[in-house]
Amino acid sequence: MNSQRIGVLGGTFDPIHIGHLVTGANVRHELGLDRVLFVIAHDPWQKADRDVTPSDLRLAMVEAAVDGHPGLEASAVEIERGGTSYTADTLATLRDQAPDAELFLIIGQDQAANLHTWERVAEIRALSTLVVVRRPGSVGGLSDSRAIEVDVPLLEVSSSDVRARFCDGRPVDWLVPEPVVRFVRERGLYRSSR
Repeated sequence: MNSQRIGVLGGTFDPIHIGHLVTGANVRHELGLDRVLFVIAHDPWQKADRDVTPSDLRLAMVEAAVDGHPGLEASAVEIERGGTSYTADTLATLRDQAPDAELFLIIGQDQAANLHTWERVAEIRALSTLVVVRRPGSVGGLSDSRAIEVDVPLLEVSSSDVRARFCDGRPVDWLVPEPVVRFVRERGLYRSSR
């Protein structure tokens, strides 16, 4: 039996948007992954400078966004562990859960350039194959011959812009999946700037 090939796309997902989904779907296709896990950060150490929507609500948004998309899954592994979210811990947990799986950590070029600032980078490299997502026309990234580079469509969308759009009533159509838009509006999220 062949081992599973699992992509790991971590983030705050506050909220998840179409760029996240396009990245997951394209990397899954390009690398022939069995599934891509959207791992919701419980307490993202890199976002200590702002308020973050509670993790259970961010998980619900990701679940709504991936529903009906085979091979794309929400993962609560960091939420269940609690505490500050570190990628090395997440990969170790996933390895314990699926010892025979091959893990592919999906990161953007901006993250790749700052990978040296992450906690326990050597463990991350030992537990996973790094996948650096590139946008058309972009340069730079991770100078690591073991990393895999995957091109994805360029979509100028960010969670901070989406939050601001919800806050001031601008359209979010086609930037955020409709089930997530409904969830945000029903829960009254992003009513003030974050």
